[in-house]
Amino acid sequence: MIESGNAEQLGAERRGWMLGHFLPEGSPRHSEAVELKWARHAAGECREAWTEKPGVFSISILVRGRFVLEFAERRVELAREGDFAYWSGEERHTWRAVEESVIVTVRWPSVGE
Repeated sequence: MIESGNAEQLGAERRGWMLGHFLPEGSPRHSEAVELKWARHAAGECREAWTEKPGVFSISILVRGRFVLEFAERRVELAREGDFAYWSGEERHTWRAVEESVIVTVRWPSVGE
Protein backbone atom coordinates (compact mmCIF):
# COMPACT_ATOMS: atom_id res chain seq x y z
CA MET A 1 0.00 0.00 0.00
CA ILE A 2 1.30 3.46 -0.90
CA GLU A 3 -0.01 6.83 0.22
CA SER A 4 1.45 10.25 -0.51
CA GLY A 5 0.41 13.74 0.42
CA ASN A 6 1.37 16.75 2.47
CA ALA A 7 2.28 16.26 6.14
CA GLU A 8 0.90 19.63 7.21
CA GLN A 9 -2.46 19.03 5.50
CA LEU A 10 -2.74 15.41 6.71
CA GLY A 11 -2.18 16.44 10.32
CA ALA A 12 -4.34 19.58 10.27
CA GLU A 13 -7.26 17.97 12.12
CA ARG A 14 -5.05 16.55 14.90
CA ARG A 15 -2.69 19.42 15.87
CA GLY A 16 -0.14 18.08 13.38
CA TRP A 17 -0.30 14.40 14.34
CA MET A 18 -0.47 12.52 11.02
CA LEU A 19 0.41 8.93 11.94
CA GLY A 20 -0.68 6.89 14.95
CA HIS A 21 -3.33 4.75 16.62
CA PHE A 22 -5.93 7.53 16.31
CA LEU A 23 -6.31 7.03 12.54
CA PRO A 24 -8.86 4.51 11.26
CA GLU A 25 -7.72 0.90 11.02
CA GLY A 26 -7.01 0.11 7.39
CA SER A 27 -5.38 3.49 6.84
CA PRO A 28 -1.69 3.13 5.92
CA ARG A 29 -1.05 5.81 8.57
CA HIS A 30 -2.71 3.83 11.38
CA SER A 31 -0.05 2.56 13.80
CA GLU A 32 -0.06 1.24 17.35
CA ALA A 33 3.74 1.42 17.36
CA VAL A 34 4.56 5.04 16.51
CA GLU A 35 3.12 8.53 16.10
CA LEU A 36 4.44 11.26 13.80
CA LYS A 37 3.77 14.98 13.97
CA TRP A 38 4.61 17.80 11.56
CA ALA A 39 4.06 21.12 13.34
CA ARG A 40 4.44 24.74 12.31
CA HIS A 41 4.57 27.13 15.28
CA ALA A 42 4.33 30.92 15.11
CA ALA A 43 6.97 32.98 16.90
CA GLY A 44 5.94 33.31 20.54
CA GLU A 45 3.58 30.32 20.48
CA CYS A 46 4.00 28.16 23.57
CA ARG A 47 2.55 25.34 25.60
CA GLU A 48 1.86 26.89 28.98
CA ALA A 49 0.91 23.69 30.79
CA TRP A 50 3.52 21.08 31.65
CA THR A 51 2.87 17.67 30.12
CA GLU A 52 4.17 14.15 30.57
CA LYS A 53 3.37 10.74 29.02
CA PRO A 54 4.76 7.92 31.19
CA GLY A 55 5.89 4.91 29.18
CA VAL A 56 6.31 6.88 25.95
CA PHE A 57 9.48 8.14 24.24
CA SER A 58 9.73 11.22 22.02
CA ILE A 59 12.19 12.93 19.72
CA SER A 60 11.61 16.40 18.26
CA ILE A 61 13.76 17.56 15.35
CA LEU A 62 13.99 21.16 14.17
CA VAL A 63 13.34 21.61 10.45
CA ARG A 64 13.66 25.39 10.62
CA GLY A 65 13.33 28.27 13.07
CA ARG A 66 14.31 28.42 16.75
CA PHE A 67 12.47 26.38 19.38
CA VAL A 68 12.95 25.78 23.11
CA LEU A 69 11.94 22.70 25.08
CA GLU A 70 11.83 23.22 28.84
CA PHE A 71 12.21 20.22 31.13
CA ALA A 72 12.15 20.28 34.93
CA GLU A 73 15.95 19.99 35.10
CA ARG A 74 17.11 21.23 31.71
CA ARG A 75 16.40 23.69 28.92
CA VAL A 76 17.11 22.56 25.35
CA GLU A 77 17.28 25.10 22.53
CA LEU A 78 16.90 23.84 18.98
CA ALA A 79 18.62 26.52 16.89
CA ARG A 80 20.16 24.82 13.84
CA GLU A 81 18.29 22.72 11.28
CA GLY A 82 18.56 19.14 12.48
CA ASP A 83 18.97 19.97 16.18
CA PHE A 84 16.92 17.55 18.26
CA ALA A 85 15.84 16.61 21.77
CA TYR A 86 15.00 13.06 22.88
CA TRP A 87 13.21 12.30 26.14
CA SER A 88 11.23 9.68 27.99
CA GLY A 89 7.61 10.36 28.84
CA GLU A 90 8.39 10.67 32.54
CA GLU A 91 10.17 13.97 31.77
CA ARG A 92 7.64 16.77 32.26
CA HIS A 93 8.05 19.37 29.56
CA THR A 94 6.69 22.45 27.91
CA TRP A 95 7.86 24.39 24.85
CA ARG A 96 8.09 27.79 23.17
CA ALA A 97 8.75 28.86 19.57
CA VAL A 98 11.35 31.64 19.72
CA GLU A 99 10.98 32.16 15.96
CA GLU A 100 8.46 30.73 13.50
CA SER A 101 9.44 27.07 13.61
CA VAL A 102 8.75 23.76 11.93
CA ILE A 103 9.24 20.69 14.12
CA VAL A 104 8.94 16.98 13.36
CA THR A 105 8.13 14.87 16.43
CA VAL A 106 8.16 11.09 16.61
CA ARG A 107 6.58 9.43 19.65
CA TRP A 108 6.41 5.73 20.50
CA PRO A 109 4.47 3.66 21.27
CA SER A 110 1.26 5.24 20.01
CA VAL A 111 -0.89 5.67 23.12
CA GLY A 112 -2.87 8.81 22.41
CA GLU A 113 -3.10 12.32 23.70
